[in-house]
Amino acid sequence: MKEALYTRLEELYPEMVELRRDLHRHPELSFEEVRTPRLIGEFYQKLGVKVRTEVGGRGVVAYLEGSLPGKTVALRADFDALPIQDEKDVPYQSTVPGVMHACGHDGHTSTLLFLAKALHEQKDQLPGKVVFIHQFAEEITPGGAKPMIEDGCLDGVDVLFGTHLWSGFPTGTIAYKAGQLMAAADSFEIVIKGKGGHGGIPHEAIDSIVIASQLVGNLQQIVSRFINPTRTAVLSIGSFHSGSAFNVITESATLTGTVRTFDIEIREKIVALMERIIKGTCEAAGADYSFSYNRGYPPVINHESETALLKRAAEKVEGVNHVVETEALMIGEDVAYYLKEVPGTFFLTGSRNEELNATYPHHHPRFDIDEKAMVIAAKTLGEATLTYLEQSNKSASEIYQTKR
Repeated sequence: MKEALYTRLEELYPEMVELRRDLHRHPELSFEEVRTPRLIGEFYQKLGVKVRTEVGGRGVVAYLEGSLPGKTVALRADFDALPIQDEKDVPYQSTVPGVMHACGHDGHTSTLLFLAKALHEQKDQLPGKVVFIHQFAEEITPGGAKPMIEDGCLDGVDVLFGTHLWSGFPTGTIAYKAGQLMAAADSFEIVIKGKGGHGGIPHEAIDSIVIASQLVGNLQQIVSRFINPTRTAVLSIGSFHSGSAFNVITESATLTGTVRTFDIEIREKIVALMERIIKGTCEAAGADYSFSYNRGYPPVINHESETALLKRAAEKVEGVNHVVETEALMIGEDVAYYLKEVPGTFFLTGSRNEELNATYPHHHPRFDIDEKAMVIAAKTLGEATLTYLEQSNKSASEIYQTKR
């Protein structure tokens, strides 16, 4: 069955590319997806596969039931785009001003749809069930995963696999990691409230820009001086907005940023230290402040046995040249919510190709993928799915024989 699946996925590759490029030309932002989920739903309806739409909001879930009994595997892909202007000079450039697929979600969607088609064509040999989860709004918290789970997308699921096309690795590479793969991704906003005044009379004002500048430096001491260096944490200021005239001491300044951690205890320690440092810095200058902290996605924690299964499966896949253990990444992903509910693993499929100029990092205006990576991703997800279902059936059979 696996060889037939590989062959069929290669045959479907041109259609996979065509659909991915269609999605790339028509990207939709998080929580604004309309065309994309409709297209996904129609795809499954044409296949004759049971499908639910508007799951948790804008999600789509399809259900493939094999002719043979067995467990249930869920496969997850996301489909939202980013508020970035597409600067690539390609025929499939985004047609939506200021919006593009700069993270590979168009490729994730096409990969999963055509894997579903190939598996559906072999359902007579399929020992179990496969649930195809197409998630909206991965890029913006609170994200689409939680409401989809609350709406039952994981009901009856025994295990979940997912992948991210990844420009950090060349095409032909599968990167895995048991345990901590991606960090909790939080955001914050700090507003310094000083006293406005004339730029030539600073002693009559309370300078919010000076205070905010001091605060940028002071906050950097949290990770470097208060967190055990053997523990992982990041605190970054992403924006600094204040003032509009050269000769005016502005009344307020706003800082925004992100905190990335793997450990909940470390996360809460950082929040408390931020509050203390912000308060102390402002009180010393006679200023007031507001501080809001948004706890985003939890860390992505892969399960040991499912990651080991994925590694073994990837080593058998045609087109995979390297199976490597990756280091932990300080990015966030709401696939974390699924992995808190059911066993599973999330892995990276290399999509970088210098010859195709597919070398730019994720969220870059010239980001692109080597589309061959989609076939590799589909084969790896398919191999892991079938391996899990076959092993589960074998184990069940052995238990039955033992009881007899």
